[in-house]
Amino acid sequence: MLPREIVKKIQRIRITTNRMVDAGLGGEYHSVFRGRGMEFSEVREYVPGDDVRAIDWNVTARTGVPHVKKFVEERDLTTLLVVDLSRSQEFGSRFLTKRSLMAELAGLLAFAAVKNNDRVGALLFTDRLERFVPPRKGFDHALSILRDVLVQPMEGTRTDLGLALKTAASLLKQRSVVFVLSDFLAADYEKPLKILRRRHDVVAMPITDPLETALPDRGLVRLRDAETGLARVFDAGDPAFRAAWKRRGRPFPDPVEVFRASGIDSVPLTTDAPYERALVRFFKERERRRSAGR
Repeated sequence: MLPREIVKKIQRIRITTNRMVDAGLGGEYHSVFRGRGMEFSEVREYVPGDDVRAIDWNVTARTGVPHVKKFVEERDLTTLLVVDLSRSQEFGSRFLTKRSLMAELAGLLAFAAVKNNDRVGALLFTDRLERFVPPRKGFDHALSILRDVLVQPMEGTRTDLGLALKTAASLLKQRSVVFVLSDFLAADYEKPLKILRRRHDVVAMPITDPLETALPDRGLVRLRDAETGLARVFDAGDPAFRAAWKRRGRPFPDPVEVFRASGIDSVPLTTDAPYERALVRFFKERERRRSAGR
């Protein structure tokens, strides 16, 4: 049985994200992530304003009255959430840890998917594959994904994003939407990302915390590497140390450059800012590009 505080957190996220979906994000999701095409539904009489290209000439000739074909969207869409739950996701200096933010995003995306009658699944990883939740439909299924992202115990500590992306590519048998939730502090994931992008619609959600790039002048501080457990004391009042701290992510590929080279969209998010506006901007920009035929 889950602890009471965890149950309350799950309920809060469920209520909050469902409200966002009902308030419009569900519709934005539907318009941006479409199914495999259109399928024939029925034939009806032509009315002024109908597209003449949709006229069914066989039925029109047989009845003597113009008829048009009616189509509906063939949704049949699968969404997969690839979620980084390495130890570094437990960090958070403001309102949320990175893992808590990922849980809210996973809940929002899962509920948006099931509201549109899509299948949604999840692949949780560290430096190994921790859990795979096969894509299914239904509110209870989306709720179970939220719970797993929030409280699933992890065996690994470090990050192997490349392994997760390769696994996602091997598991998905038809074109799907893949959201990658990670801080992207990882190496050797560029090629697997490009391969995944060839067949699927991939959206990266890089999540950061302000202290990861800007350490305040607070004198001596004790810092512990969440993934290795190594702890040391540093002088945060030393400008040289703060400059080195700001550069510390450079051994890893620059995610912005990787996303651009891979041709995928990204939604950068931080633990100290609301994510709703960033998602709405992303949806609107993507719909604008779609409408413009880009």
